[in-house]
Amino acid sequence: MNFPAKLIQIRRRQGLTQQGLADAASLHINQVRRYEAGAAQPTLEGLVKLAKALHVSLDELVFEESERGPSNKTRLLFEAIEQLQDGEQAIIREVLEGMILKYEVRRWTRAG
Repeated sequence: MNFPAKLIQIRRRQGLTQQGLADAASLHINQVRRYEAGAAQPTLEGLVKLAKALHVSLDELVFEESERGPSNKTRLLFEAIEQLQDGEQAIIREVLEGMILKYEVRRWTRAG
């Protein structure tokens, strides 16, 4: 889904009109209309205002679900790790960093 369609979808899901979104984001109604029509792209400042007004992250506003984070399987692993004590989390981070470094070295030596 492209940005204009996503903006419309989130705005409608929240029960906001274009004017309501413009007011909440401190933007002019014409600017919101242009964003939703795909006639203009918001600046970073505009994106932040929209995200805050819609109570969503910038990621949710800009990226597709598949572009925003780890797979469900990996996400579940990270959620389980978050439940561990700090010391155990530190050990897991070190193991992951070591594995990533090992993989990167292997990848770079094959490329060279």
